[in-house]
Amino acid sequence: MAYASWLTPSKQSGSGNDTVNFSAGSNNTGRNSRSTNVTFKAVGCSDVVVAATQAGKPEFGSFNSSTAAADKLGQTLTLSGTSNSSALTFSKGTDNIGLTLPATYTAGGMTINNGAAITGDPGATQEYAWSIQLTVPANTGVSALTCQIVVTDDAGHTNTCTITLAAGDATLSVSPLSVDLPWDGSTSASVTVTSNTNWTVE
Repeated sequence: MAYASWLTPSKQSGSGNDTVNFSAGSNNTGRNSRSTNVTFKAVGCSDVVVAATQAGKPEFGSFNSSTAAADKLGQTLTLSGTSNSSALTFSKGTDNIGLTLPATYTAGGMTINNGAAITGDPGATQEYAWSIQLTVPANTGVSALTCQIVVTDDAGHTNTCTITLAAGDATLSVSPLSVDLPWDGSTSASVTVTSNTNWTVE
């Protein structure tokens, strides 16, 4: 049986004393190691089998980008990344937006509960794509807001993406728009100011 396609020998044949070097022609993105046998043959000789093993990629869960931007009016925002972990857990770091984490995310095309084992464990043999959808509310203030989303793989490694919610528009309204005062100053009249920013009376 032929050796696996990921293994590349420096030569296919030779004569007399020589050296054959082996290298991995492709990355092993799964967290488990993989092995293949290479058979050396010569007429009149017993076959000699050499086992070649390529280490697995260290377990990880990463975002495709460490930052994301949300419109001031709010939106559904999809964060995505790759991993080879058997389970991913999403949590929040600092948060002044007030985001609610969804109960599920998508991994390898499947819907998975946050923190649960991924069906079929695709990360054992290769890395897979994941995504999570977040509902970002409108920003009613005049300052930009942020929230950190943290993904933790099953080995405890973490990776963080910071969402920035653009500042909302400044608002100012006053009601009523007219007041009546008596001639003698015996009573006052008031107006109600509704605003999300600093204002002055001049």
